[in-house]
Amino acid sequence: MRHLRRLFVVMSTLVVVADVPISRGETATGPSDTGSVHAVDFRASEPKEPVFAEITSRWNGAFLWAPASASRDTITRFGDEARAVFGPIPDGDCSSDKARILPLQVDGNLVDLKPNPHKEGHPLEFEHRDATGNIVKWTTGITQCDKPSLAGSAAYCGLNSRLHRVEQGNVDWLFLCRKSSRNGEVEPTPYWQRSNPKFALYGVIGFNRLTGETAFFDGRKDRREFDWTQKLVPPGGRSYDDDKGRAAAEALYDPTFQVECSACHDNKSAYVITPSIQQARVGFLDRSDPNAIAFSLGNLLPKTPRSRSTPFRVIGSGYTGTYRISLERASTVSDPTGNCTQCHTLTTQVTGQRFAADAVAKAPTIIRPTRSQFLRLKAEQRKLREINAHRTIWATRTGAGKIHPWMVPVEGNSLSTAVPEINTSDWSALSNCLWGAGGAECNYKPLYTPCPIPGASEQGDISEPVDFSIKVLPVPLANLQTDRVLRLGWKYLNSYGGVPQRDDVRFNVVVKSVEIPNTGAAPFDRDYPGRDEADDRNFAVIAGEVGTSGEAMFIRNVSFLGHSRFTEPKPSTELRAFQVDLPARCNRRYLVRVMPKRFCFDQTVLVYGRKDYVQHADISCPELKSP
Repeated sequence: MRHLRRLFVVMSTLVVVADVPISRGETATGPSDTGSVHAVDFRASEPKEPVFAEITSRWNGAFLWAPASASRDTITRFGDEARAVFGPIPDGDCSSDKARILPLQVDGNLVDLKPNPHKEGHPLEFEHRDATGNIVKWTTGITQCDKPSLAGSAAYCGLNSRLHRVEQGNVDWLFLCRKSSRNGEVEPTPYWQRSNPKFALYGVIGFNRLTGETAFFDGRKDRREFDWTQKLVPPGGRSYDDDKGRAAAEALYDPTFQVECSACHDNKSAYVITPSIQQARVGFLDRSDPNAIAFSLGNLLPKTPRSRSTPFRVIGSGYTGTYRISLERASTVSDPTGNCTQCHTLTTQVTGQRFAADAVAKAPTIIRPTRSQFLRLKAEQRKLREINAHRTIWATRTGAGKIHPWMVPVEGNSLSTAVPEINTSDWSALSNCLWGAGGAECNYKPLYTPCPIPGASEQGDISEPVDFSIKVLPVPLANLQTDRVLRLGWKYLNSYGGVPQRDDVRFNVVVKSVEIPNTGAAPFDRDYPGRDEADDRNFAVIAGEVGTSGEAMFIRNVSFLGHSRFTEPKPSTELRAFQVDLPARCNRRYLVRVMPKRFCFDQTVLVYGRKDYVQHADISCPELKSP
């Protein structure tokens, strides 16, 4: 129990007369003073509901607003949601000096498309160089490569795509400008040259390494070509008031979410580390392999600690609405044979059903498939056969490279030792689990973790509102519709994920007015507005973000001072100040509940804080009493 000074006006002078108890979740003890304390519905008291709502909205309206509520456009809203979680989104810039070119390898050599100086007219041909830089040969076509793409929707042996990783504190932004073709093949045309900025597929991933929150943006699928000499504006533009950028983004990104990015990028991380992404730790004999040193991108995509309990959640109401069922059904899997999943997570999505099968060079299998599973299994087996048809013999165990399979039992991605491949029986048991056909031996658990409740430390959010205050102030002279101003205040910093501009938490405030008890006794916990009355589902609007809920007046979506409607929050690592001014009448007790809530920007919509933040003030006006 804490105490706050009660203030009131006598002869226009501010006078301190008494302490008013303020409760922050404590429950009073002892019998209630039923003879002198009872709730008075605002419908039967002054100021009337519309007057209260109009004054409250006028005084506070600039700071009463929900994040990402400025637009109904799918892409614009998606961008606003992402900024509220991840902070500012950088422009897509695959022409940056820090962007990396994804190399192509054939028979252990690096391949690029260049004019052949040894032929008349210098036709475009594929140059093959070994790890020491020597030209080995020229070819007129590429039909196979050592590390074909597993994506299924891109060229199998594409070359000269670009990857740009941008770090912003705890948030990674990954921009992929992928060259591809409709038939999945590569030809000696100018399009495939390193110097040609045209590309076919544009993808963006945002990922918070602390919270596991992930967002996926994809370029439009009805657009055949993009150009990386132009910086690509993020969804929602760069801010709420970036009208030009917001319009450009609406024309750039796919509002239908045609590609289910989360089906592949589901390994408790935003990164899909397969050999085709050319990281030194995967798809080479080991890190000392001369090819790894000469050709790989090193650790451009860093290895992140992962476990089955690691938080992982997809952001974006439009995207999650499109793939709601898939996201709900996705599970992590424990390998019942003990061969795999000790270093990383496998899932019942593409990570398990395609990538794992390719990693061990085995066809996926289900022991007793249903008809639906059988059809899906056959389709996946066909896709893997297409991928294998584009893989060189050199890369296989029977060839000189011996980099496929690229995962082996116990040793994982270290291929330098003669470790045997996973046996057929063990693979059958694991594959059965990966296709969701297993039982308790698979130890299935939900892949995606829930939207974190504000202040729930077990979910990683330790942010809580503090320094609550309640003051009774003189009313502005121009306002004759109320006797006093009841000013609520508190401080809070949304520190979840360590993003200084994070903006996905707001506060609801519910207020009840009752007669002041004759004894002046402190209110009991049950006297305050209930938690259900602070729930948005019970909000009945009167004016803007002010309305009613049960017997209480309801002020929702309170943001911090200075954060006006549809503006970007300034970065801060210090507590932010919150304030709500309410019209109040003399000789009334005001009971207040403040409840934090998080906008999840997924199909959960909202989650509310569990702790109670309640306070009260008695407004006595002795200057109005009879002498």
